Amino acid sequence: MARVNTADERRFDTPKGSRGSRFRRGNPDKDRFGRFTEWVARAMGTPGFLLGLSVFAISWMAWNTFAPEPLRFDSIAIGFTALTLVLSLQASYAAPLILLAQNRQDDRDRVQIEQDRQRAERNLADTEYLAREVVALRLAVKDLASKDFIRSELRAVLEELDRKDDEEAADAATRS
Repeated sequence: MARVNTADERRFDTPKGSRGSRFRRGNPDKDRFGRFTEWVARAMGTPGFLLGLSVFAISWMAWNTFAPEPLRFDSIAIGFTALTLVLSLQASYAAPLILLAQNRQDDRDRVQIEQDRQRAERNLADTEYLAREVVALRLAVKDLASKDFIRSELRAVLEELDRKDDEEAADAATRS
């Protein structure tokens, strides 16, 4: 039977040994670990986690205190050393994960602050532009004729028209 070449086998830009590898060298989702650290930080800050950890520690101590001697795996005589080691291991991983999550939050806050600053600068520029436009409109309106000026001009024109009508009426009366 003839062998069918897949697209990966026909590529000439990669060495043969690295084709079709089950394990990728680069993580396609580079943010996965960061999201994991944030999940850990959120989970460890909940009452459920504290309650679960308390139940775990109490169960551990109760089992190693009241269980039959051959079933105990941590001695009360030496102060529950294994429990101390387990809790220390948990704390030694929790602290750096929480710090990583806080660093990611700080980075996001920094980006958000920069975006807010840019938005504020745009708003300020828009406000200054609108203020200049309002001033320009006020100056343009100031040069326009006011109501009183137009009324006085219309009255003067009406008086002139009335005077002309009176003169024409007087001329017509003298001619007849």
